[in-house]
Amino acid sequence: MTTISFGSDNHAGAHPDVLAAVVEANTGAVPAYGDDAVTAEAVRLMRSHFGDDAEVAFVFNGTGANVVGLQAMVRSFESIICAETAHINVDECGAPEKFLGAKLVDVATVGGKLTPDLVDAARWGVGDPHHVQAKVISITQSTELGTVYTLEEIRALSSYAHDRDMLLHLDGARIANAAASLGVDLGELGRSAGVDVLSFGATKNGALGAEAVVVLRPELVPAMPFVRKQAMQLASKMRFVSAQFVALLSDDLWRRNALHANAMAARLTAGVDGVAGVQVTDVPQANAVFAILDPRAIATLQDEFAFYTWNEATHQVRWMTSWATTEGDVDTFVSRIREVVASTT
Repeated sequence: MTTISFGSDNHAGAHPDVLAAVVEANTGAVPAYGDDAVTAEAVRLMRSHFGDDAEVAFVFNGTGANVVGLQAMVRSFESIICAETAHINVDECGAPEKFLGAKLVDVATVGGKLTPDLVDAARWGVGDPHHVQAKVISITQSTELGTVYTLEEIRALSSYAHDRDMLLHLDGARIANAAASLGVDLGELGRSAGVDVLSFGATKNGALGAEAVVVLRPELVPAMPFVRKQAMQLASKMRFVSAQFVALLSDDLWRRNALHANAMAARLTAGVDGVAGVQVTDVPQANAVFAILDPRAIATLQDEFAFYTWNEATHQVRWMTSWATTEGDVDTFVSRIREVVASTT
């Protein structure tokens, strides 16, 4: 059984403080569907980052968060422009298109990041009833390729969108890692950057299973209660979802977890730097490391450690670190990479 995983930050367990918060919430009978004190505290903490008028809707998972957030933004004859590597495009089994009835327009990018020029090239047929109408730009922070949008890059996209009556959505499955990488508060990736709706991924940050949709554009708020319920993302025993956010947002646990995960990715990168037969393809900006290895080395290492082959054609692998990754895990992995690669070169 694999005990050390670099496959995904989803492989990590829940942080002890999160589990303790869930246990603490397991007391007595309280109102259901979010009408409880724990949820009220979680919403208060979220608003301390994103603004007092932010609408916060807690949901079960990342795909649900994206579908719920986007459903409040787009109609079925409108489209969502995203990077071709975007999670909504590649890893959600067509859920956005099925449940929204809207078209995804995927764009080839460098490093998984959209730019206004790339979006502009994909936005055409405006006002023509024969074509879907571009309405939403969706970005991922940090991206599926481990890169991080700067605040200036997000603002450029939001300005482009708002000047054309479009909206900006941010898939924040790893928003904590991005904020830690940039050295900013969570809220700086929200309204001040021009984002209209975002998801806050808690699961990858140490939660048991909890995500949030944060609506920052007032006219989109009224639909949220109905959108969440219809999308089957309204928890009856909401206090147990909310308690996880209370734990992560108290005493900056979210930041400590993200900083640690990012630091472990940097340690892993430093450990393989200069090793013949290992080509790290980009400098990690968050908690993902991408590298190219001999396929024989990949097969041997995957017998001992969990990680994904990202691109079969180029023999590129992805190594993810998490809040639970230890220095010992990294050093053990690095040592074994060095041994295996040496034997295959």
